Amino acid sequence: MTTFVLVHGSYQGGWIWQRVATRLRSASHTVFAPTMDGCAERRHQLRPGIDISTYVAEIADLLFYEDLRDVVLVGTSSGGMVVCGAAERMRHRVARLVLVDALALFNGERTRDIVRRTTPVPPGLAYAPSHEDAEKGLFADLDPTTRVWVLDRYTPHPIGCSEIPVKLTDFWDQSWKATVIWCRQAPNPGEAHQRRAAARLGARWLELDTGHYPTLSTPDELAQMLIDAR
Repeated sequence: MTTFVLVHGSYQGGWIWQRVATRLRSASHTVFAPTMDGCAERRHQLRPGIDISTYVAEIADLLFYEDLRDVVLVGTSSGGMVVCGAAERMRHRVARLVLVDALALFNGERTRDIVRRTTPVPPGLAYAPSHEDAEKGLFADLDPTTRVWVLDRYTPHPIGCSEIPVKLTDFWDQSWKATVIWCRQAPNPGEAHQRRAAARLGARWLELDTGHYPTLSTPDELAQMLIDAR
């Protein structure tokens, strides 16, 4: 069976993967879905200095200390940046990459270079849209019951993760087994960005007719795609 490490995106925690993880485990796969520093149940650990490089170190440490090998490393949304960095660092432990409607930045790029925002991010250690804005914007396409469940759980995300440029050495020069999954109804990060990643990686291209949160809206389809990507 396969070992999956699932990396969440902004305003999330490991909880965003609950539905998918349950399906993978029921198919006898091993699943890790950690919450990153300063997020969700770890929000009280928020501190200066958190950025993508610290998240990369967290995932790399997870692979090392759990002695995980032949891992399918999966990132959604801003978690895609973490996956790329962790894969570069732990090349010998990663079997395949899966980017699920994810940011996959080149060295020196930052989130705001790709993601279109209507308002600037305010100063501080972390940011999240207001409850009202999240309900009408980020999570508007979710069914009402799921939307309420998510609004109870979303939390601010460390600003450094979007404002500090990504640091990669040779990730994009290496050969990877990879799959890119584009969600057709999601405006960000957008088809062009994900086509760029797929082309550079020589990745398998898949599509889901849903919004930016397929972990919640289409867990059956997404879980099957991950299983097929082994």
